[in-house]
Amino acid sequence: MRNIATLEEMKTLVGQEVAVSPWFDITQERINQFADATGDHQWIHTDIERARRESPFGGPIAHGFMTIALVPAMLESAVTMVDMKMGVNYGLNKVRLPAPVPAGSRVRARLTIQRIDDIEGGAQVEWGVVIEREGGDKPVCVAELLMRRY
Repeated sequence: MRNIATLEEMKTLVGQEVAVSPWFDITQERINQFADATGDHQWIHTDIERARRESPFGGPIAHGFMTIALVPAMLESAVTMVDMKMGVNYGLNKVRLPAPVPAGSRVRARLTIQRIDDIEGGAQVEWGVVIEREGGDKPVCVAELLMRRY
């Protein structure tokens, strides 16, 4: 866990990887729960037998949006911004999903502070997020997360 005491300290870290999250288990149960929450029950995610037979991935994979949805939890599990009273997700830029996340995988995020802009009452932080799969040869998600911290 990386503790960043102040916004001023955070600004000195621009351009640096500041933390790596712990591993997150991507179980079939978790994939099914995401499918239920979003209504996205496409067979490549939820039909294990069909996915084994027909999918180019050899089995079920996590939803791309599920991988993206884990970003806030990954950030929170890796970084504490001590002087922050409230943080708000402001959006994402340049999101790519270059590799699948098979059920049974573990993923984690590498977090880089790319830019910080002052805003009224706080700052907007642009995080570079690279999510990797344990044993994978390329990232499963690359994105820029915009967060407002107050």
